[in-house]
Amino acid sequence: MQCPRCRRTQPPEYAGRGSCVHCGQFLAGGIDWVAWPPGGYQVRGPRRTPRYTGPPSYPVPPRWGFPLVTWRRSTSIEPVPATARQRARSLAGTAQPLLWLAAGTSLLGAAAEVWRYLLLLDSRADALPAGRLRLSDALVTTGGVVSLAACALAGLVTLLWVLRAVPASAELAAARPARSTRELLLGWLVPGLNLFVPGSTLAEIEHAVLRRPAGERPRPSALLRAWWTAWVAGCLLVVLTLLWSLRGSTQAQADGVLLHALTDLVAATTAVLTVLVVRTLTGLMQPARPGRSRRMVVVKVYDDEDGSAGDRQRGQAADHELRPPRRLAGQPQPG
Repeated sequence: MQCPRCRRTQPPEYAGRGSCVHCGQFLAGGIDWVAWPPGGYQVRGPRRTPRYTGPPSYPVPPRWGFPLVTWRRSTSIEPVPATARQRARSLAGTAQPLLWLAAGTSLLGAAAEVWRYLLLLDSRADALPAGRLRLSDALVTTGGVVSLAACALAGLVTLLWVLRAVPASAELAAARPARSTRELLLGWLVPGLNLFVPGSTLAEIEHAVLRRPAGERPRPSALLRAWWTAWVAGCLLVVLTLLWSLRGSTQAQADGVLLHALTDLVAATTAVLTVLVVRTLTGLMQPARPGRSRRMVVVKVYDDEDGSAGDRQRGQAADHELRPPRRLAGQPQPG
């Protein structure tokens, strides 16, 4: 073994020593380390599982355990009730998918009615196959039932959203709602009243969420006027279609197919416009997010001293493009 300090080889007769015979450096290679457990090395046999002798018995009833009190919470926190705006936002998230479903099923019903009318035109010259007629009847019946159910469910959730949006908008405007819940229900469900009350109610909600003066007359936006027009047209078409179905002539039945298709198209349009109205008004009810930091972007660089424009460099800003004013003659050039 060679010493790591003096680099000398140890004599063979001193091979078992733990230090160098020349310089006294500790030599770890000459020692064998043996680890023993505490208490000495003992040989243990296989562990045996004790036999079950029954539950433990005590000479006296034990005094340990949980206290004999009723269960209670560790901290008492009063639940915070949801505000009208939060409920309106939740109902808007539920109403929008249902409205899209109503629009899709109404379009499918309109397509089935148009196909039936085309089959009626073809049947004037020749007989039609029975399979095509049965398929058309199945599509018309299925589309009518599914679209009616989807429109009814979407209308119910939308009406619930209106009932929550009215007090939420009144709270934002620091005013009292113009109509009670009973008046809203009667205005949306009673025929005749539902031609005027829904549009005026949404106009009042829009007027309130835009923070316009309370004494000013509500002026509906273009989106709301389009929705009101589609809503009134749909209600009138439903009544006209029901009355037209009472006629029994062949031409009246053919015209009824076109009326059903037109009613489905107007229903799909109304559902899409309702999605836009609900989304817009719900977004206006929510508190504004804190503004993000805006950064300036260089859009023009001046190279010479007389103020002529050099190469134009344009960039995309996070929110908007900020154009610096033109530099006047004699003004120091920005760095």
